[in-house]
Amino acid sequence: MTGTSGTRVVIADDDVLLREGLASLFDRSGFVVVGQAGDAPELMELVAATGPDLVVVDIRMPPDHGTEGLEAAHAIRRDHPATAILVLSAHVEVEHAMQLLSSGEGIGYLLKSRVTDVAEFVDTVERVARGASVVDPALVQELVGANRRHDPLAVLTEREREVLALVAEGRSNAGVARRLWVTEGTIEKHVRSILTKLDLPEGDDDHRRVLAVLTFLEQR
Repeated sequence: MTGTSGTRVVIADDDVLLREGLASLFDRSGFVVVGQAGDAPELMELVAATGPDLVVVDIRMPPDHGTEGLEAAHAIRRDHPATAILVLSAHVEVEHAMQLLSSGEGIGYLLKSRVTDVAEFVDTVERVARGASVVDPALVQELVGANRRHDPLAVLTEREREVLALVAEGRSNAGVARRLWVTEGTIEKHVRSILTKLDLPEGDDDHRRVLAVLTFLEQR
């Protein structure tokens, strides 16, 4: 990754006005838009030719408006694993979000209709470009509210579930602390407790956080 400043981006969406709007926003925010695509084959060609740091892609694209964008995202992750991917979707699609998150770091899943704050959206794009896994809060809340059987999260306290839900949105410990109006140290203790209770394998803390998020999302 080159970092936020100068991060090279490819945008893929069949809505040309949305593409141009995103390109303008990215240009103003310090990103470098190296290409735009209106369908999945064009996206794959652009990625191969330009090697971007980040791809922003719609799930549903021509010709069938099925899951062409999702399939392209998986192909990009397979062939260009260092490329971060931000998927924009018009709908809450749990399976698609799960598949993407399980593919590694640098993955984001946002609902188009909920992108109402430009600064927050740019911040999310920056975090995905740096390797974070970010899930739309609407999707997280849907999963939180679902009834579950044999829930491995049953060992967590209500507060720990709340912390994990915010972590699943891609927030750092500091970001969670600001949201809950507590100290960052308090959140660090909660996160350590969550990782221990979920019996996640020892290793890189960032990777363990992703595993915790996946455990959370799987209980839908």
